[in-house]
Amino acid sequence: MKHVSTVIVDNGASTIKCLAVSAHGDPMPMRIIPNAIIRSKGDKTVYFGHEFTMERCRDFASLSYRLPFEKGYLVDWDAQKAIWDGIFSDKVLNVDTTESSLLLTEPYFNLPNIQEVYDQFVFEEYEFNSYYRCTPASLVPHAGLPPPDCLLLIDSGFSFTHVVPLICGNIVWNAVKRLDIGGKLLTNHLKELVSFRQWNMMDETYIVNDVKESCCFVSNDFRRDLEACRSIPHDIVREYILPDMSKNRSGRIRLPDDILVDSDQVLVMNNERFSVPEIMFSPDIIGGLPGAVAASISLLPEDLQGMFWANIGVFGGNTKLPGFRERLLSELRSLAPASDDVCIYECENPITAPLDGALNFDLLVTREEYLEGGSNAIRRKWKDWKGPRDGEQDSTQEEADGVRLYPSSSWSRTTS
Repeated sequence: MKHVSTVIVDNGASTIKCLAVSAHGDPMPMRIIPNAIIRSKGDKTVYFGHEFTMERCRDFASLSYRLPFEKGYLVDWDAQKAIWDGIFSDKVLNVDTTESSLLLTEPYFNLPNIQEVYDQFVFEEYEFNSYYRCTPASLVPHAGLPPPDCLLLIDSGFSFTHVVPLICGNIVWNAVKRLDIGGKLLTNHLKELVSFRQWNMMDETYIVNDVKESCCFVSNDFRRDLEACRSIPHDIVREYILPDMSKNRSGRIRLPDDILVDSDQVLVMNNERFSVPEIMFSPDIIGGLPGAVAASISLLPEDLQGMFWANIGVFGGNTKLPGFRERLLSELRSLAPASDDVCIYECENPITAPLDGALNFDLLVTREEYLEGGSNAIRRKWKDWKGPRDGEQDSTQEEADGVRLYPSSSWSRTTS
């Protein structure tokens, strides 16, 4: 076991992003682990988290998943412990938990009784020296140079999409908005579409998810592209060659020079490419994502709203879809006041953004403090969505003097 100073775990509902930091402050290579227990019918093997990628599952057809998270919250602790055991073992991070500190992310609006189980596992099961638990958006502003004092983050992940405003690094919880749209819903919707129109893919979650990530994009003009799909020929259609397990060949987009053989099965992606991501922008769902952003900003102090329009950051797996940022910018421009600039920033890697910002943090709770006061000791030390503690002033009332206008240089900028 390695004696490291800090273990950082971004515990997502789909994947776990983790790394260890040595006592000298040197981060070790980051690992991305499926947060699931996966059973392969073809291999007749059960894979626990890291085993799925490290042991290189050969048959991705009809995989069945046991997910620790359900509807965005951690509910299957037996499955989660089995996955965490593998991460802390010599197969992945190889750390001695009793000699390390832990930074662990949790869902937004996490329930108090679930938070207590988090604390029990960290201090009683794994016996970490100290730990810090927070939401992913709390870490993102720390990835690089000092962030602006007014920042609005869009976290579009596996289960939900959250719009999270921050003032001076503190989340303004009364203005946080949630859309029940995430990568899981998009994948399931694509499964239904292709199963109805072409192949029966209802049991092929892994393959359809790869199709989504390879083929889908966000249309900047949905009606125009939908009309274009009715004309023949058009340049929107793509052909995805399904994986051939007998030849250990993964799925891929068909290239112009690819020659098909009789055994190849082809999935034709037509308007499915952009109609699936369109769900995120549908006004029928509380105004869609642009409407949620506008609703969140409207709940913030009026004299600061212009700075939130000018500092919007996006991260999470869904924001990697081509065209996402351009479509969001065009729709937000029509919702924002004419006198305000609208700028959207995207970090270099939207999936690992919380991990990149997790290297600088404090407010650790030690194991001794937990053993003395239990989870109450943690609640006294950390702020969360349940509101400021007695005697504290709400962060929305803080002075905004000396405001920094733009995020760090590690974020790329798109402006209207």
